[in-house]
Amino acid sequence: MTEPRRNLAPCCAPPSGPPTQAVFPACAEASAQARAYVREVLAHDDEPLVADKRDDVLLIVAELVTNAYRYGTEPDDSLLVAVLTTPERVRVEVHDPRRRRPHLRNESGERARGRGLHIVDALAARWDVDDRPMGKAVWAEVDR
Repeated sequence: MTEPRRNLAPCCAPPSGPPTQAVFPACAEASAQARAYVREVLAHDDEPLVADKRDDVLLIVAELVTNAYRYGTEPDDSLLVAVLTTPERVRVEVHDPRRRRPHLRNESGERARGRGLHIVDALAARWDVDDRPMGKAVWAEVDR
């Protein structure tokens, strides 16, 4: 029988902050949950964002998750939110299981909905949609 090895340093250190992606149930609370998650990820980033840029990222997350929940899921589906940071930008991705691509709607003062992508378009340096084998990912980047 071999003796267990003790008091050895681990081969690698675990990450100090939250993981860079998380899964949320597709529900009305997903937007708030995703914002809290992204806020936590950004708080552990090596290069903190100024408050205005952080608020832009959080608003984009809220809009993308809300759209994914409303138009990209069915009951019992889930959403994946990923956050990628570089010294130049922050990228957020929201993955949902439907292939239907979002589009900018004509602005109207008569509708209570339909402004989300206009907000994303105004705040993000870039945004687009990538097809995935099982759905799509809507992503947006905010320059630091």
